[in-house]
Amino acid sequence: MVISVPRLVLAAPSSGSGKTTVATGLMAAFASRGLAVSPHKVGPDYIDPGYHALATGRVGRNLDAYLCGTELIAPLFAHGARGCDLAVVEGVMGLYDGAAGEGELASTAQVAKLLRAPVVLVVDASSQSRSVAALVHGFASWDPEVRVSGVILNKVGSSRHEEMLRKALDESGVPVLGCLRRAAQVDTPARHLGLVPVAERRSDAVDAVGAMAEQVRRGCDLDALYALARGAGELSGAAWDAAAAVVSSPPPPLPVPSLGAAAPRPPHRPERPRPQTPDGLRVVAVAGGAAFTFSYAEHAELLTAAGAEVVTFDPLRDEQLPDGTHGLVIGGGFPEVYAPELSANEPLRKAVAELAFGGAPVAAECAGLLYLSGELDGQPMCGVLDVSARMSERLTLGYRDAVAVSDSALAVAGTRMRGHEFHRTVVEPGAGAAPAWGVRAPERRVEGFVQQGVHASYLHTHWASQPGVARRFVERCRTS
Repeated sequence: MVISVPRLVLAAPSSGSGKTTVATGLMAAFASRGLAVSPHKVGPDYIDPGYHALATGRVGRNLDAYLCGTELIAPLFAHGARGCDLAVVEGVMGLYDGAAGEGELASTAQVAKLLRAPVVLVVDASSQSRSVAALVHGFASWDPEVRVSGVILNKVGSSRHEEMLRKALDESGVPVLGCLRRAAQVDTPARHLGLVPVAERRSDAVDAVGAMAEQVRRGCDLDALYALARGAGELSGAAWDAAAAVVSSPPPPLPVPSLGAAAPRPPHRPERPRPQTPDGLRVVAVAGGAAFTFSYAEHAELLTAAGAEVVTFDPLRDEQLPDGTHGLVIGGGFPEVYAPELSANEPLRKAVAELAFGGAPVAAECAGLLYLSGELDGQPMCGVLDVSARMSERLTLGYRDAVAVSDSALAVAGTRMRGHEFHRTVVEPGAGAAPAWGVRAPERRVEGFVQQGVHASYLHTHWASQPGVARRFVERCRTS
């Protein structure tokens, strides 16, 4: 199979240059021309893909060579871009920045090479003039395999400033494909973990994306950018397919009756029978809404391919789990922002506890871990785990190599996976009697909790790297 989708990678010399604004604006501008635009984000970022999805009407997808391996980048890209006229890939950090201490691994440069895609460098020109040529020359010549094919100048102050920048870049050999002035209406509010997600500011986000598109239409040569994208090299290989991935994954060992440390059932909550859905399907409820916005699209696709019916619910609004729920997935997000509202929804908290104490499989990552705790910043949560969670001044951030310590609904002990941590909260204790993961760096430690069917941890993982996780989880839904 030959992959020939026109594509561009938007990169920058450093974070804060305006990649998200320019990439999102480009996506929206091309989509408004009637093109089917496939949005992608390098790295583990969950928030930017929400803006990409708003701009294109398609699911935003991540391309992370650390979490998924370099061999899955092109297949995952082809899966997301299937049937599209154009793909726009937003980079992460600076063009050559990747996983700490791992060379180019997981960098935008590496992904651009794996996709054989031209790179457009977004440069914050607000505090320079002729020096911009030296900067662009350095980035364009650092790695001959990375094709820096154009520059978009961002935060340009005036017509005179633009003239100086363009004249300097005439000597660099890298064409200027856009020049954007400072514009307050495209700014997106941020807080402790980055931009505020789309789900929390839908109306304002729609306006902001519209402003980004208009700014890009006015300041960029869209025809030249599309021509550049059409010059991307062909890729060979098959697109990733969830059904094929699940079938080829190792069959999940049958779960043992009790996994990890058993927790007592609340005496006042009798176990509720969970009805079977037609055709042997099991409902897997996935937390969504404003408090739980962090997820990879491939997780739901893998669960569906493994035989589940995936149903989204909102813990801020829904007082019960979806009918027939046999398993629960609670990903990342910002429960710390909505702790009072989550706590006030006592019926759902009790329903989650009942499901978990009844032995159903529950996969909780980061925000999900906080939601299952006894309390979060003094607000009662679900009480599934005997832990206390609170906000912290310290940012915990980075890739992790992990190994499953305990058999769980997700993996057998000894399963190796790569993950990512990103939070400003702590839970005490940090691990249970049966920990979820052993982590090698930045320090050796165990973390997380395996308790009956519950697997809860701070670690975000990408199941495309281990499709057997979804298969095992759905099998546990059938047998619990």
